[in-house]
Amino acid sequence: MDIASIIFWAVVAGLVLYIISVYNHLVRLKHNVSKAWSNIDVLLKQRHDEIPKLVETCKQYMKFEQETLEKVMQARSSVAQARQSQDVPGLGLAEGALRMGLGQLFALAEDYPELRANENFQHLQSRISALEDTIADRREFYNESANINNIGIETFPDIIVARLFRFGERDLLEFEASEIADVNVKQLFQS
Repeated sequence: MDIASIIFWAVVAGLVLYIISVYNHLVRLKHNVSKAWSNIDVLLKQRHDEIPKLVETCKQYMKFEQETLEKVMQARSSVAQARQSQDVPGLGLAEGALRMGLGQLFALAEDYPELRANENFQHLQSRISALEDTIADRREFYNESANINNIGIETFPDIIVARLFRFGERDLLEFEASEIADVNVKQLFQS
């Protein structure tokens, strides 16, 4: 073997190793985004299970507030549909509607002292508030993972491997600022 052949095969081997390294890195990024989504999914499911209990507890006291209770249940359904289909932009919109509905529900609860004193209501309110905080933390982790993935597949020369193996961009989970500001659950329960 002459020196040119050795150099050629060394370059080919280096290129193959580089492509393998980039591919493995992109796979890790993709799975980190999936893991972050799964973390959010678990919390959304837990909250999804708690909301009917909250609505049932409120129904016993809030006989004239059916419209608000129905809005919460419709928003809950929209969140569940977006979550199941992994529709990240749709989930952001549905989450905004659910947060607004819960905010209205908790604000109306202030007019019902018996409801506010109910142990089940207090437990559910604190449980949902805790889940909201945790969802916000996980959303931040998901968005960071999605952002790192998106940067990874757009950075040269990794973009070549990403396109070759069809690694795709991931949507960020975003809520409108007005939707977040309108429903500050902690503030609603401070007395």
